[in-house]
Amino acid sequence: MLQYILQVVLFQLGFLLMYELLLKKETFFTINRWYLLVTPLVSLFLPLLKFQSLAMLVPAESISALSQVWLPEVYIGGQPENIQQLPAVSVAQEQGLQINWWLVTYISGVVLSLILLLKKYRNLNHLFRFRRISEDKELRIIEVPNSNIACTFFKTVFLGDKLSAVEKQQILSHELVHVKQKHSLDLLFFEVLKILFWFNPLVYIYQSRIATLHEFIADANVVKTTAKRSYYEQLLNTAFNTQNISFINQFFNHSLIKKRIIMLQKSRSKTIAKFKYLFVLPLLFMMLTYVSCSEENSSMNAQEDSLSQYSYTLEKGEEMVGEKKRIHKKYEDFLTNNPDYVSWATIDGQSISYSVHSVEEEVPEGYIKLYVSDKYDMYINLPNSGKEKDADKYAEEIEYDSDNAVPFAVIDEVPVFQGCENLTSNEERKKCMSNKISQFVNRNFNTGLSKELNLEEPSRIITQFRIDETGKVVDIKARASRPELQTEAIRVISELPKMKPGKQGGKDVSVMYSLPIILNN
Repeated sequence: MLQYILQVVLFQLGFLLMYELLLKKETFFTINRWYLLVTPLVSLFLPLLKFQSLAMLVPAESISALSQVWLPEVYIGGQPENIQQLPAVSVAQEQGLQINWWLVTYISGVVLSLILLLKKYRNLNHLFRFRRISEDKELRIIEVPNSNIACTFFKTVFLGDKLSAVEKQQILSHELVHVKQKHSLDLLFFEVLKILFWFNPLVYIYQSRIATLHEFIADANVVKTTAKRSYYEQLLNTAFNTQNISFINQFFNHSLIKKRIIMLQKSRSKTIAKFKYLFVLPLLFMMLTYVSCSEENSSMNAQEDSLSQYSYTLEKGEEMVGEKKRIHKKYEDFLTNNPDYVSWATIDGQSISYSVHSVEEEVPEGYIKLYVSDKYDMYINLPNSGKEKDADKYAEEIEYDSDNAVPFAVIDEVPVFQGCENLTSNEERKKCMSNKISQFVNRNFNTGLSKELNLEEPSRIITQFRIDETGKVVDIKARASRPELQTEAIRVISELPKMKPGKQGGKDVSVMYSLPIILNN
């Protein structure tokens, strides 16, 4: 939503700058009127449009430069050692009264704008109490006592009784133009926009510009039947006391009189000047290109954030059935139909994990390329191998160097979390550790980040850390869609308490863990 609002404001600014620099001084008043009415609406709809062909015109490097930097999963050493995949930790914000302060602020602004509009209407409605000196289907004239007011609202013209007969005649000719061309509708249109977009200063500028244009239009029509000199004197010499109501057309206005006289003295613009309006075409093209590229960039980020749906892990000897079979089908379909993505297969002791990554991501050290028929490419951390392997043979070549890595599944004693010391079996200790870490992360993770970063969907953070030979948590890495999430995940994991290290053959050994964290809204 924030991106949409910023794009609307940016486009309205572009249209206004074009009006100020090229069109404002031209005497094509009717065209300018439609320009000021249409361009705010065009700005509202442009961000909703997307043309893939326009996005393709911009080099991919330019788009990727706007994207957030994603950190690839990092594995320490030539091959991952003793990696234990912990169950994902789901972190949710504390329940209770959730106040969306942005929505509260917006609604407050809308209500205040409505109150101001009703106050203006009340002031206008006060004028309708006075005597009507003329009325028919097309025009109503109301005389305001002890005043020299001159203004119009729809088909009603308000004239002060202090105006002379000559002044009334000239003013009435002017105000009739406002009535016939329904200028009040234009002003009310911007009043509605001011309510909905009260925070956008450009809407107020638009209304000011079109109110000025209304006066130019009416003046141009009046001087067709009235001497210009007499009309100038009328503008300069008549006293006025018009109330400040933004949705009525006012005949007398200090800030407008000088502009009106200058415009009346200006020669009619030459027909060739209409070619200036063609500049709106390249302006629209640039806006559409920007929107299309922005949408492309957003969709790329969204797709990256959803790649985790294709990840799964198989234990040694486990059959591909049920949910994992369904995920594997999605995984293969996606890779087959998206050549810009590859698979990473990570062997971890007695299991192998599959995940999808962009070809732009740097493949971790120790991974080699596999050819999976002609469907897609796969990179795998085959131990003791520096050559690319054929897909149908790689399973037979999996073996571990016991001097450098001990598979987690067969380790003598797994690391022990505080509070799990009394448990005897590795399985019990693993389950206890998983529960303790989940509780710790839920207790310490800053769930307010979801609101601060305006995250609309759950966010997945992949963390990796090592419990070294002394039991300390070290070598912490994180991968997420936002840098703030990575930083927070690293902070929380770094605060994990010191543990009892794992043992193999009576010796303390280090063990690598990966921990997915899911931040719910």
